[in-house]
Amino acid sequence: MLHTRSALARALRLSLFTAAACACLAAWADDYGDVSQLLKSGKFQEALAKADQYLVAKPRDPQMRFLKGVVQAESGNKAEAITTYTQLTQDYPELPEPYNNLAVLYAAQNDFDKARVALEAAVRANPDYATAHENLGDVYTRLAGQSYARAQQLEAGNKSVAAKLALSRQLLTQPAR
Repeated sequence: MLHTRSALARALRLSLFTAAACACLAAWADDYGDVSQLLKSGKFQEALAKADQYLVAKPRDPQMRFLKGVVQAESGNKAEAITTYTQLTQDYPELPEPYNNLAVLYAAQNDFDKARVALEAAVRANPDYATAHENLGDVYTRLAGQSYARAQQLEAGNKSVAAKLALSRQLLTQPAR
């Protein structure tokens, strides 16, 4: 009988631990969901405050830090988002998403060299990350277009360069499928 009670006690402790763990995970999920919902609603300051409040207790949480970067970028605080994503890439170099988002911000500033470096790091971190591959292709196309435009300035009569420049521009104006 004692053996049965201790097994029952262990089972109850395990179920209490499991319930507590699930409650903690649900609370964390609620925090992520709250920030995401505030972001979708355009309540950027509230979303940022909620993310910051969460990060006081868990300052290294990569998911909330990433979400904070999204809020910063969407609210127009691009420099702060770049800082957030850069710190994430330093703390968690194995995560490709911060590199990708960093690259998007750099590309928006027409800094395609920095965007390329960030996307190449994203692809190294996860060679199967299709979005990073597509974005890297777009950045390579932009860089090629810049080179073709410069070549055309230097040698205006070069028909080969003109055709390549036109093709690179056409690639970037294709509608999304």
